[in-house]
Formats: sequence, structure tokens, C-alpha cells
Amino acid sequence: MDKTMNVLIVDDYKTMLRIIRNLLKQLDFNNVDEASDGAEALSKLRAGNFGLVISDWNMAPMTGLDLLKEVRADQRLARMPFIMITAESKTENVIAAKAAGVSNYIVKPFNAETLREKIEKVLVHA
Repeated sequence: MDKTMNVLIVDDYKTMLRIIRNLLKQLDFNNVDEASDGAEALSKLRAGNFGLVISDWNMAPMTGLDLLKEVRADQRLARMPFIMITAESKTENVIAAKAAGVSNYIVKPFNAETLREKIEKVLVHA
């Protein structure tokens, strides 16, 4: 697992960005950038060289699901590992995310170990 890769975390809640950044740091991922909404994330992804996206579901104006769909529709980004984070464990949300091509799914709250497991699973299949 390449811990030097660039990781983009996306959440409209600053505290959550800080929490995810700290968890990633515990896992030795130090090349972390952040975006506070889907549109900002999309422009950073298109301009940068990221190996992984970790995005919240509930954001405005562009949700994490909308961001995922945009990423999967973009030929250069389509194969990028994408982990969705949500506070809701509704089956229909999981199904919608899977249908849109999500790599993995994390339900809040979570810890560094859960994050590590999810990242390892998606990077092995990347």
C-alpha cells in the first residue's frame, strides 16, 4: 500500500475534515488535501494527481454521490478508488453508492482501524 500517494478528503464540515486528516496521519498517510464540497473536489481531482478519494455523502450543493458519479464519468478519473463516508446506513444509500461505482463505504462513527481496513481493501483492487 503506497502511503505516499495523494489523498483527497471531501467534507463540508471542517471538524470532520480535521478528524479524517488525523486518522490518515495515524495511518502514515501524509499527502492529504481537502475540499469542502463536491465541485471543489472535482476541480482538484481534475487538476491534481490523487490516488484515493474519501468523501462525505451529505454535502451541498454537490453531494458525495453526485461527486462519485462525476468521477466515474470522467475517463481520467473513472478508475480512482473512492470511499464514501456517511452517517446513514440506509440500505438504499448503500445500493445507490454501489450502483454509482463506489469502491467502499464507511458509516460514521469510525476509527483509524476501520479506515485502514477500508483503504487496504480498495487499494488492493485498484
